[in-house]
Amino acid sequence: MSNPTADAQAIDALIELRAALSVHGITLPSLDLHLPSYAGTYDTPPLIALGNCNAGTASRLAAVLRAGRP
Repeated sequence: MSNPTADAQAIDALIELRAALSVHGITLPSLDLHLPSYAGTYDTPPLIALGNCNAGTASRLAAVLRAGRP
């Protein structure tokens, strides 16, 4: 079964990532927990699936990441 502590860590990271993207007007509709790793028997947090997005969203995400570069 899954590890509740690791699961909570992944869910918190997922919520944080959604919020950070939202500040920049970016929504990744498929952003979610990676179900096979969530259902697995690992001691590490489940993976977060970034999912798919259209070209416009990908360009916006790239621009935000470039702007944040030190």
